[in-house]
Amino acid sequence: MSPADPPPENPESDTASADRAARRHELGHPDITEIEIGKTTHRVAEVQPMDVDGVRTMTVGTILWAVLAIALIPFWGTLREDGTQWWLWTALAGFGLGLLGIEYCRRRRNALEARQAARPSGGGGRRRK
Repeated sequence: MSPADPPPENPESDTASADRAARRHELGHPDITEIEIGKTTHRVAEVQPMDVDGVRTMTVGTILWAVLAIALIPFWGTLREDGTQWWLWTALAGFGLGLLGIEYCRRRRNALEARQAARPSGGGGRRRK
């Protein structure tokens, strides 16, 4: 409903709308705050950041590069004739860089977990500025 729309005449529909909005919030929709900057109104939702360490993403990507490299091996002769051998070398480079990325993300995750374990538990979480 926009500000130009007249208010609903039926109070039951207004109550039903409020009930639907309450149910949406119960289902995990975040609270929305409106912020006015100049003549523009922005709607901002309070959401928590995802806890993603990157290991799974790097692993999936590395597996896809490996599958692609293996799938291209039978076509080595065709790739050479067409001058597209770089496809295979690109897949192999993606696989190798993916292995390095997995190790990097694992070390980063382990360092973050060690730092979290060393932190006193009574701190209450992240500091906000």
